[in-house]
Parts: sequence; structure tokens; C-alpha cells
Amino acid sequence: MPFPIEQKLVIAVASSALFDLTESDRVFQEEGAVAYRDYQEAHLDQPLEKGVAFPFVRRFLNINKRFPEKSPVEVVLLSRNSAITGKRVFRSIAHHGLDISRAAFLEGKSPYPYIPAFNASLFLSSNEQDVQKAIAYEYPAGTVLPSHVVDEEDDVELRIAFDFDGVIADDASERVYKSQELEAFHEHETSRANVPHSPGPLADLFRKLSLLQQLEDEASNADPDYQRILRTAIVTARSAPAHERVITTLEHWGVDANEVFFLGGMTKDRILSVLRPHMFFDDQQSHLQSAGGNIPMVHIPFGVANVI
Repeated sequence: MPFPIEQKLVIAVASSALFDLTESDRVFQEEGAVAYRDYQEAHLDQPLEKGVAFPFVRRFLNINKRFPEKSPVEVVLLSRNSAITGKRVFRSIAHHGLDISRAAFLEGKSPYPYIPAFNASLFLSSNEQDVQKAIAYEYPAGTVLPSHVVDEEDDVELRIAFDFDGVIADDASERVYKSQELEAFHEHETSRANVPHSPGPLADLFRKLSLLQQLEDEASNADPDYQRILRTAIVTARSAPAHERVITTLEHWGVDANEVFFLGGMTKDRILSVLRPHMFFDDQQSHLQSAGGNIPMVHIPFGVANVI
């Protein structure tokens, strides 16, 4: 039997992150709501192009194809569209073969209050204000930043990369780093090397991804030829000796990442350009850059890194 939604890993996504709505938004901004509705009706049978989050969402949903008896993941659409103007979005979902059946159409209102109602461990949107409101209410959310859409059909692996402080963990250590020198930060972390961090905004997402990897472990044990499709990475600016507390935290939570990079201030793009994640989550805008502009980046506006 499929998992009930309370036991699934649910990701909520706005239509602005899933599809390219550039032209639609232009019509809305320049001509208003009535013209926007007319535009969507006139283009109802013209599928929307893939957005930045599309490659991530498509591969995420493929997890259910590997485990059809459990179907452990789900994607829910949370949209500012009305149900009428949202028809084109759902037709585009069907055109691209995405298994998305649940949705909320809110006719201009911010969808963030419904994140817990759908048991979502993440809300992806290109609307920065919606994401900031969600984070303010301690809901897990991130702003999808503009980038080139790269969706290689023969690449079935889903690669997800995370910063650590302010994303998986809280920002307590980051506050020490911001207020003191690097040496004081290292002393602080070394003295607490055996003390796990408190959870950050995407801790629940990271934990549930680890449970999915346990399903893949079981499948691999049952079939040595099983090809894994989920790969996680932590890419942090930390370096030794501040690395040990990260490991302590993961051990305490009973989770792990396939790859962990302690960069000591190196530019993260040097790793991301090799790893080629389908989504990278970081709380610092300055870290969300790639030379080729082809790494999907998500800003988590949480904690001291986002205090102006």
C-alpha cells in the first residue's frame, strides 16, 4: 500500500519554479489580471516550458517508479493562480508526464500557510516574499534563483547538495563566526565537537532523504545490480577543526550524506561544477553563484546570514 501523505516526503512547488512563466508574468505585470486570464486561455493547449525546478522535480518523482508499492514521495502544486488560470499549468504537468495530482490555487494569495497542511518538508518558489513569509513562520522554504534549465533525459540520478549552517543545522555557530574572528569560531566549534547542532530549516527534508536512501540500501542488498538514483552532498565553507561537529550532528541524527566537502573558504562553484547537483541549497546569496549559470540554486533566507 502507498504511504499516506503524513508518512511521505512531500515537496510543495509553485508553478513559477516548476515552469518558465516569464511571458505570462510580463502580461500580468503590464496588462493586468484580466489580460493574464485571457492570455492563459488563448494558450491553454501550448505547454509551458520547463522551469528551474523541473529537472529536480521530475527525478524526485521517479523515486516512486523505483518503489511503486510504497510511493514514498509526492509533489504538491501551491499556486497563486486561480483554478481557471491554473488550467494551463495542470495541462503542462500532464504534457510533461509529471505525476502531480494535488494542488492549491489561491487566486493571488500567498500559498505559504498551506505548507504544513500538505505535510511539505520543502516549498520551492521564485517568489522571494512568499518564501520569506514561510521562513518567518518556521516553515521550510527556499527561493529558486534564475539559471539555465539543464534536463538531460538519460541522466536518471537525482543529486541534491546542501550547505550546512543555516540550512541543515541552525545558525548558532554562524552567529559566532559573524560576531568574532575565525580563530574564535574554531575554538567554539572544537569545544563543542561532541555536541550536535539544533535542526535548521531543511533538517526534516535531509532526514527524510536519508530514509529514502535506506530504501535504496535495501534494494541494493536484494539486487547487486540495482542502480541507485538518489545522491546527497554537503558542501560547507567549514574546514578542520570545525568539521567534527558536523559529523557529530549527522551521527546523532542517524543520517549521512554520500559526499561531504569541507572547503575552508574555497569557492563552492569549484565543487558544484563537478558534482552538477539538480538543486543546491544555501543560506548565503554570495555562495549561490556558478560560472556557467547552469547550477540550480535555492536561497534559504534564514538566520544571521540574511540580517541586513
